[in-house]
Amino acid sequence: MQVSITKGERCDALHIVRSDGTVAQSDFPKKGLLPHDAIHYFVEDCLDMANGFWGMVAKGVDPAQVQDIAKAGGHASANRAEQPDPAIVELLQAERIVEVFEADHWSGGSDGETLREVARAGCEASHVPLPELSDASVLAIRARISALQAEWIMAPPGHSFNFCWEI
Repeated sequence: MQVSITKGERCDALHIVRSDGTVAQSDFPKKGLLPHDAIHYFVEDCLDMANGFWGMVAKGVDPAQVQDIAKAGGHASANRAEQPDPAIVELLQAERIVEVFEADHWSGGSDGETLREVARAGCEASHVPLPELSDASVLAIRARISALQAEWIMAPPGHSFNFCWEI
């Protein structure tokens, strides 16, 4: 699946061409300096998560519908904390870990053990186990986030970050 995330003024845009030729497009609000869905790519790719956000999109789910699937599957929140459907466990794990890496990046970073403890707490709040986050995977995800920042921050609107999802 070929993915393009294009920088916009107020929101960024996804353009996806799946292996079967189907196309999906979506706009998403800015949630910090870097596109949230790019951080998803780094986390899910480095951790071999085939059923996170990008895995669902590759299987035909419209990107805008992923949040509704999570809610329907028992995504824990203050109002509806419950055991999630097994089909969304990796999706929830990925989201919690993405949030941790975003916060880690915004704050200037912490040691790997602190990062894992925060990720573990987030996963526990969503009633899912923390997947293995080795020192090597933490370093790899951080390196990819830093490389994107070097490219993205100074890029003008209309600039695209492109990748191929293959898991």
